[in-house]
Amino acid sequence: MRAVDIIIKKRDGGTLTRDEINFFVRGFTSGEIPDYQTAAWAMAVLLCGMTKEETAALTLAMAHSGTVLDLTPVSPQVLDKHSSGGVGDKTTLVVAPLVAALGLPVGKMSGRGLGFSGGTLDKLEAIPGYRVTLTTAEFIAQLKKHGIVVSGQTHDLAPADGRLYALRDVTGTVPSLPLIASSIMCKKIAAGAQIIMLDVKVGQGAFMKTKAEATALAELMVQIGQSVGRQVGAVISDMNQPLGEAVGNTLEVIEAIETLKGRGPADFGEHCLAVAEQLLLLAHVAPNGDAARAQLYAAIADGRALNKFAEWIAAQGGDAGVVDDYARMPGAAIVEPVRAPRAGFIAAIDAEQVGLTVVDLGGGRAKKGDLVDLAVGVVFHHKRGAYVSPADVLFTLHANDRAKWAAAQERLLAAYTFSDSEPTPPTLIHQVIR
Repeated sequence: MRAVDIIIKKRDGGTLTRDEINFFVRGFTSGEIPDYQTAAWAMAVLLCGMTKEETAALTLAMAHSGTVLDLTPVSPQVLDKHSSGGVGDKTTLVVAPLVAALGLPVGKMSGRGLGFSGGTLDKLEAIPGYRVTLTTAEFIAQLKKHGIVVSGQTHDLAPADGRLYALRDVTGTVPSLPLIASSIMCKKIAAGAQIIMLDVKVGQGAFMKTKAEATALAELMVQIGQSVGRQVGAVISDMNQPLGEAVGNTLEVIEAIETLKGRGPADFGEHCLAVAEQLLLLAHVAPNGDAARAQLYAAIADGRALNKFAEWIAAQGGDAGVVDDYARMPGAAIVEPVRAPRAGFIAAIDAEQVGLTVVDLGGGRAKKGDLVDLAVGVVFHHKRGAYVSPADVLFTLHANDRAKWAAAQERLLAAYTFSDSEPTPPTLIHQVIR
């Protein structure tokens, strides 16, 4: 069996066998199949797609490329949530400690930014000292002691996905349904959680641009999870404008902490509550949505969720003092407001353009191995539906380079659409799949 034959077969629209998929996954995991052939194969998959059977085989091959954890000795139900990627999506930073504060252990493997979409690990690295790389033993020990752990892929957990994930980001192969589904679900399977909630984004700032695409991805991932005995649900959530007000690593950590303090942006807060509510229902610790919400509101109001966040950060070596002092995280040298160019209602903000702008500022990766500027980004003061005048500040830009600041200002202003009539309010959650 040769890698080039498998690439050609998929390029020509053929269906790969389980043996061919296993061979290819073993090869690029071990390094026997080089990056250029793996990239060619990923492009063939992007262009020609995969059947559900191929995608399930790819998922299991990547999950079993390393250790598959059994977390039942820690708890009969360990929870996890995962987003398909979005702009301003810092949901894990709120949902994980919020749910863990209710006594439900959360064990999660996260990734870095892909394309215009930010990554949870990049955000967490804005917190000084935070360790995103844990051994399997450390992962389990922290979950057992603190009831919450969020780390990157270790060398022994889904190593195939770690290699493929980095390549997809820089080879134009991110928006492939089978590659997204297998990447997400192999990490979920390898990390051992029994209850998984998927947050599938749809819209301009998502990899899935239509509800049909997002639903197909969500249903595929739910089917993969159920096929290996996991309880899986999904929400289809809107990403036609940035989620919350902050986009950029330090800025998003601050917004997440503010939300745990009960004073975050309304849309982001509601989104986190919707995802956390579904996790509680999947875990059967609340009889209905209202009861689940009551538990979640109480955990925020009495400080348990914020305290759990600080405990989690400290457990992974991070400076928990950031909870009270945001200046402990990286800050940008240039922080300046940008005012509205005209009067009118904000009809739209192109989330994808916002994400690409933050990447250009240095807040994401243009090529494999790029360093990320954790301080840069944008904070929006008005979003869709708001009426603004030329005196109003639309957004504040955080940058470390004057030329990049100027380019970002121009690009962000072009991402806005204004209207003389009030637009319909956006839908936050389009659908729940259980």
